[in-house]
Amino acid sequence: MKIIAVYHNKGGVGKTTTVVNLAAAFSKKGKKVLVIDLDSQANTTFATGLVKFDDEEFDTIKDSNIRHILESDDFYPIQEVARKSQFTEPEIDVIPSHITLMKHEKLLSENRSSIAMLAIKLGNVGEKYDIVLLDTPPSLNLYAQVAIITADYLIIPSDLKPFANQGLDNVKEFIKENNVFRKLLHKPPIKVLGVLASKISTNAKFAQYTLPKRLQNISQRYGLNVLDTVIYEREDLAKCTDRSRTVGDIEIADPTSVLDYSPESTAAREFELLAMEILEQIGMDL
Repeated sequence: MKIIAVYHNKGGVGKTTTVVNLAAAFSKKGKKVLVIDLDSQANTTFATGLVKFDDEEFDTIKDSNIRHILESDDFYPIQEVARKSQFTEPEIDVIPSHITLMKHEKLLSENRSSIAMLAIKLGNVGEKYDIVLLDTPPSLNLYAQVAIITADYLIIPSDLKPFANQGLDNVKEFIKENNVFRKLLHKPPIKVLGVLASKISTNAKFAQYTLPKRLQNISQRYGLNVLDTVIYEREDLAKCTDRSRTVGDIEIADPTSVLDYSPESTAAREFELLAMEILEQIGMDL
């Protein structure tokens, strides 16, 4: 089982889009996939279709989500909290997040075992999954720390704009700090697979002249590898997560991956290429 965190402390750089569509691409290549949402905004939880109704009365997630996994040693194993998601075919498992994650952070921080609990519990399901993808909050908080300590590998999505690039120094320092905790847990340093150029403009002049300079800047200024695949900002990516259907008088969210929504699209092909690149890097391309 390979565990991959998708993290940047800058928001709006395409973390959730990367996680859900990369999960779909892995699943379509025959991998058994688990997605874990560690962000209190719960965007991945919504994007994988686990939240059906915009009404607290129908909230089935508040009593069993990632928070419960982190706070309890004896209860809430992975297999109990994980839910089947049919936002892609073959289906994947998802451990949801919830908005209440925010208010529980202080209590979890006081429980020293919380930081390692996800890694411990994932160790019990190593035969069940090939790949685990961790979506993270755009911050330097406890939940981001849990992801960096738990994962074997790290992908850093970035739209390559100045604010996102400036945040890369914070990401590097955060990795360095948490590699100390990993050492205490007898884990090697996390392996950074690279910066993923995401939400990139499709403007021809930008792609030809500006993008290469920005990609080169990442490796030269920040000393980080840049992934070969580029994820461009495309209409299909927005449409597939905004899908809904009507059941009776109620409109229900019905998101799907871009690989299921428009399998022949350029956006789908980009995620297929990304999946192949990642699988090769982590030694699962056979």
